[in-house]
Amino acid sequence: MIYSKLIQKSLGIFLGLALFIHAPLRAQDVQTQAIKFGRVLNLIDNFYVDTTNVNKLTEHAISEVLSSLDPHSVYITKDEVAEMNQPLEGNFEGIGISFNIYQDTLMVLTTIPGGPSEQVGLRPGDRIIKVDGKSIVNIGLKNPAVFKLLRGDKGTKVNLNILRKGEKDLLDFTIIRDKIPIFSLDAAFLLNSETAYIKLNKFAATTVDEYKEAMTTLNKKSKIRNLVLDLRGNGGGFLGAAFELANQFLDEKKLIVYTEGIHSPRRDYYSTMRGDFMNGNLILLIDEGSASASEIVSGAIQDWDRGVLIGRRSFGKGLVQQPFPMPDGSLIRLTTAHYYTPAGRNIQKPYKDDLKDYRNDYEKRFTKGEMFNKDSISLPDSLMMKTLVSKRKVYAGGGIVPDIFIPMDTSRFYRYFNTLVRKNIVFPFVVGYLDHNRDILKSNYASLDDFRKNFQVTEEMMAELIRQGEKEKIKKDAESLQVSSVLIKRQIKAFIARELFNTSAFYQIVSEDDPELKKALEILSDQQAFNRYLGK
Repeated sequence: MIYSKLIQKSLGIFLGLALFIHAPLRAQDVQTQAIKFGRVLNLIDNFYVDTTNVNKLTEHAISEVLSSLDPHSVYITKDEVAEMNQPLEGNFEGIGISFNIYQDTLMVLTTIPGGPSEQVGLRPGDRIIKVDGKSIVNIGLKNPAVFKLLRGDKGTKVNLNILRKGEKDLLDFTIIRDKIPIFSLDAAFLLNSETAYIKLNKFAATTVDEYKEAMTTLNKKSKIRNLVLDLRGNGGGFLGAAFELANQFLDEKKLIVYTEGIHSPRRDYYSTMRGDFMNGNLILLIDEGSASASEIVSGAIQDWDRGVLIGRRSFGKGLVQQPFPMPDGSLIRLTTAHYYTPAGRNIQKPYKDDLKDYRNDYEKRFTKGEMFNKDSISLPDSLMMKTLVSKRKVYAGGGIVPDIFIPMDTSRFYRYFNTLVRKNIVFPFVVGYLDHNRDILKSNYASLDDFRKNFQVTEEMMAELIRQGEKEKIKKDAESLQVSSVLIKRQIKAFIARELFNTSAFYQIVSEDDPELKKALEILSDQQAFNRYLGK
């Protein structure tokens, strides 16, 4: 026994010394390789046959190194850093419009309420002809150029010359740029007197505040007993925002997520008593576009048997990135840890063998038939785990598998409709229609409810859409139209609603025939059925 203890003690001392020695050796090795790379750059700069750009060579080398590690470790240039941060920080500085480039002219679609453009009287449908005296018409304008022209530091001025329908001369506007909010909440409305619907497009700094404000507003209209949270297509964002949102639905001291890596000790995130919807029926909608932070929320809700997940298998990103600033203002976003659901699931899909396969995963799922049949999902027993309350089967590796599978709507992929969308025919058609009919529509439909009940996309409108497609060499496909005409009409109506009212209006229109939402409402109408899906 004493001998055994001596061996254990000696091994402990040896391992401690090994680690102590190993750390300086690793640091020395890194330093040696850094000197080696510097030597290569010096040789190229001094002896290479042609002119080279050492900065570009370095950036390319960094990108290549990071891409060999995993799919989500990336190098971000100085110019890209500010643009990257804007969507998650929740604001940018500019004039506050949404726009479209229509017939090579910049057209105002909407003005952000309370923003600089609305304050000076810009209107939807206005054409921006000149910016600071320079014509921007018929020059092949693209979105990045528009951002450069209209965005700028808060307090700076930009002068616009506007062509407005009904006005003979150009109108002059001087706009003072300001902070413009970027919203992560696309829609919030009542599906019925007891059921709220909220759709989030990302997890940003303002996401939870937007969610809370929406729930407060909806609760004033009706007592909310059920919530459908739509995370389809939500590619994620801040881990902290995901934690805070999941915290709204769970009792105190429930593990929501934990992170761990070789150089990152385990960190646990527990719920508190700050949630505002801890007892109502909860349904989450997910699909192959739901990733990262969306999967953190989905995993926590599923593992604690708190809500029912409906849709298709999520993306499968279980890696955590940390930003590391470089001296020149560029940034490395390096994967530093895995994240795990409360039951201990790592839902990261495999990437070590072939990064090309990883990036083509969507196509692989489609080809295998997974988008249409749940049985096509490969779920090996080795990845099977159990939920924490009802002990239902759930799986690690490759995303979150929903409790109820809904196949993809194949009509969305009929060749004619798909071509119209891909060739950008549908939305420009709507822009043109609104350009000629906005005032009439505003007069005829004072509210969204009125519009939903009474506005119809006519056959004349469909014929004009088909003509516009034919101008772009998209031949009318009568067979496809038989299946997809209802979908096309709904999309047109939804786009018009969005431009007349708001983004939420778009989703209220498209939700009228949404198979996932239909299933959610079906389950919520039967409490016993809802409970059965949770193993109760």
